[in-house]
Amino acid sequence: MSDPAPTGDDLVRVMATLSSPHRLRVIAALAGGRNYVSRLARELGISRALLQVHLKKLEAAGLVSSQLELSEEGKAMKYYELRRFSVHLTPELILDAVRTLTTEKGSER
Repeated sequence: MSDPAPTGDDLVRVMATLSSPHRLRVIAALAGGRNYVSRLARELGISRALLQVHLKKLEAAGLVSSQLELSEEGKAMKYYELRRFSVHLTPELILDAVRTLTTEKGSER
């Protein structure tokens, strides 16, 4: 069974999310397995605040998931991991997706 075709809105959200080099680096880092925010920030050489912004966008697009866990010392640690996803674009997929785009007031379709 194959995954359902993305809607136009889903496609726009995923493509916009993947357009950031920082977010691509986050995905690459998480390809090695789940990781918690502080360690991931150190590995990527960016601040935790900036990393959180990117992780929230990745999570909103459905590309990563998070789980809050307590360390043995009782410290709350938020772990992130990749969700299974695949992006394969074809002209036909884009044509079908465009038909499902929603518009916001004042914007063109």
